[in-house]
Amino acid sequence: MVISVMPPPERLVGIVGKTNVGKSTFFAAATLAAVEIGNRPFVTLEPHVGVGYVRKRCVHVELGLPKCDPASGYCVRGWRFIPVKLADIPGLIPGAHEGKGLGNKFLDSIRQADAMILIVDAAGATDAAGNPLSPGSYDPIEEVRWLEVEIEEWMYSIISKDWDKFSMRVSTTGENIVDALAQRLSGLSVSRTHVMKALEYAGLSNKPLVNWSKEDLREFVRGLRLSKPMLIAANKADLPEAEDNIKRMKRELSYEVVPVSAMAELALRRAARAGLIEYIPGDSDFKILDESKLTSKQLKALEYIRENVLKKWGSTGVQDAINKTFIDLLQMIVVYPVEDATHFTDGQGRVLPDAYLVPQGTTARELAYMVHTDLGKTFLYAINARTRQRIGEDYVLKDGDVVRIVAAAAKRG
Repeated sequence: MVISVMPPPERLVGIVGKTNVGKSTFFAAATLAAVEIGNRPFVTLEPHVGVGYVRKRCVHVELGLPKCDPASGYCVRGWRFIPVKLADIPGLIPGAHEGKGLGNKFLDSIRQADAMILIVDAAGATDAAGNPLSPGSYDPIEEVRWLEVEIEEWMYSIISKDWDKFSMRVSTTGENIVDALAQRLSGLSVSRTHVMKALEYAGLSNKPLVNWSKEDLREFVRGLRLSKPMLIAANKADLPEAEDNIKRMKRELSYEVVPVSAMAELALRRAARAGLIEYIPGDSDFKILDESKLTSKQLKALEYIRENVLKKWGSTGVQDAINKTFIDLLQMIVVYPVEDATHFTDGQGRVLPDAYLVPQGTTARELAYMVHTDLGKTFLYAINARTRQRIGEDYVLKDGDVVRIVAAAAKRG
């Protein structure tokens, strides 16, 4: 029987930040999508959604297999690139929650984002409104601080609307507080777990909603903001002014800070696609295939990238930022469902065709549901293809597991 494979639940990561800091360049580099790029504010007027990739060492290397046959994404030199969803969110400016710039339209665009990559101009070469400045003229840490404020004010405006009526209803009906808040905030991709963590953060776990003060509500919102984990992509890391700012951001901010040159990554990917260089996204170097096909200007640009980005920071940072967001912030692992546990193939004989990015803690039965609803419903047991051992429905999957799902035959009516 050939299993109809269904994709696992998707996580959406928003590419956010003030206008004109390189968000669209980062997005284009990550997805090679055709979006407009320009050195002026508000180039992105609508959110773009595209496919990026998480880079992981493919399990076929560890298993001693000569190759794999990805049904989605791709595998090159033993590196598996697993598709993920990225959204390029239009730029923000201070006061967006009050309608400044393009206002709440931008904030509303991040409602469904499970995590955010904040693109910051590490060289300090743009002001708060995104207008170009001389490098070193603006403090990139300020970008982070006011973005936090904008998100909090936006969330506060949503949750505080008709708060008295809402809190009284929950109190009089005896509804579970966590369930009520989770339902109220479901449009923000906020779960029960997020609500519980925010309540704990604010010290409000045992305080009735009707007794909350405005400051209680704001403290709860601060906790909620943390439910959308964020990574800082310190862009323009090739400029001299960026180095000290990146060191300072790593010291003073509580977020993961990744040095990035989105323009360098975009240039390398385009050159690789044109067959001019050999480059795997995330690598620390590239190989020129035929210098005669490159102009002196192109050769000079590639040497600049090698000296000022790759040798200095180890990579362009774009792939690293995506990986850290999905693997570390969203705490996801990669598992490989197969139909043949001996040959690691599906029903069509393809080797390791599917690599699923799933949350840590996913069980064997939950994976079965991801593969196909009927497999989840009729699940009997699973087989760890590495060890050939039978595993039960509550087995918690580990990163790199190769699993065959065994289910009862479907009843014919």
